Amino acid sequence: MGDGRSDQGREPGTGSAEAGVTTGALARRLGVSPTTLRSWDRRYGMGPAVRSGGRHRRWTPQDVAMLEEMCRLTSAGVPPAEAARAAKGRPDPLAPEGGSAADGLEHPSPAAGAEPFGDPRQECKGLARAAVRLDAPSVDDQLTSLVERHGVVVGWEEVMVPTLHAVGRKWESAGDRYVEVEHLLSWQISRVLHRASGPVGPRSPATGGPIVLACVPGEQHCLPLEALHAGLVEQGLPARMFGPAVPPEALTAAVRRLGPVAVVLWSQTRSTADRPLARHIAATAWGVKGARSHPAVLLGGPGWAGRQEPGMLRPPGLREALTTLVGLAEG
Repeated sequence: MGDGRSDQGREPGTGSAEAGVTTGALARRLGVSPTTLRSWDRRYGMGPAVRSGGRHRRWTPQDVAMLEEMCRLTSAGVPPAEAARAAKGRPDPLAPEGGSAADGLEHPSPAAGAEPFGDPRQECKGLARAAVRLDAPSVDDQLTSLVERHGVVVGWEEVMVPTLHAVGRKWESAGDRYVEVEHLLSWQISRVLHRASGPVGPRSPATGGPIVLACVPGEQHCLPLEALHAGLVEQGLPARMFGPAVPPEALTAAVRRLGPVAVVLWSQTRSTADRPLARHIAATAWGVKGARSHPAVLLGGPGWAGRQEPGMLRPPGLREALTTLVGLAEG
């Protein structure tokens, strides 16, 4: 991801700073798809400040800086709606806050198309209070109801992630207190995500193999990947979840056996982001000579922040990852 401060090494066709950057060039620079940029514009008002004639878009340096901040925040796990508000100049939702574990919560905005919350803050606070009491049945009931009413994506982005952040900030500022709260909440979220069900009606069949989801070697943090798997199940898409710390040889063998349309590699920290492995998976082929196929590779998680890997996508959030994967599966 570029830092917006230099034009050295700019790709051909990006244009001068005065003319602005095209959507395609900006998408390559940020490591997202043009569809993601259009979605951010439509959902969160993250479009270019100036538009040329027709529907062509040119992104100014100020626009680019705003979107780079959006990518930084979403890569750190901030829900896109919160990240958009912060990137446009509002308070950074990653900043520490005081108060109780139930009070240090952002005000998430409902995602487009979702059943609106009466008061999203109260949803988060109710879940946090039950977790602080270690009331597992109540946490399970609230999470189950949340997913049934609003779906996996809205439940994850608007309630689960903000509540996890609030509890995590609290135990970081209070020594080792509340660690058990975060562990219980994470476990209950995982259980509910595992119970996610598929669509009621039929959907268009996938045109390729399944979608493979795996954490890179050494990466044990897989809850966001479980949310993505639950979202795929909800969409009725075939997926194979391999979970944490998958050895390279096992992952390569699975890709060759399954012939997946896409492989999602999750890395929570830069120390686990195995770029040579990602390139190896992207180059792994199957099929008869002359008609061999390769998987699309999506890099998920903040561990991949920084240098973009050519030919790979780095969707900034759950919603964008699902949009990309649905397109690949049905394309």
